[in-house]
Amino acid sequence: MGKPVIHFEIGCRDIAKTKAFYATLFGWQIQPPGPSAAVETESPGGINGHITALDHEPHRYVTIYIQVDDLQACLEEAERLGGKTLVKPVALPDGRRFAWLGDPDGNTIGIITPGK
Repeated sequence: MGKPVIHFEIGCRDIAKTKAFYATLFGWQIQPPGPSAAVETESPGGINGHITALDHEPHRYVTIYIQVDDLQACLEEAERLGGKTLVKPVALPDGRRFAWLGDPDGNTIGIITPGK
């Protein structure tokens, strides 16, 4: 069984401008909690995500997050297949953990564990 894409992230420098752009363009409901904003696409079968302004590079990016049960095993398999670990596993306040990997062409992909 395949691993589902469950989340997306859009990076930016100006979060207010970026939120306004996507809210107007797609009709998304965007909640403004701090340096990141939760995006509710309100689409049947669609996924939600967030917009964030990091205090460091990269500033402009779009990343999808794929749900996996074991971050470390996935990162090791990605490296075996020619990818690399970009961000080691990070704990989130809700109990999930995420990491970023690079594919052989340099694309960034997020992986995330299911919630508890």
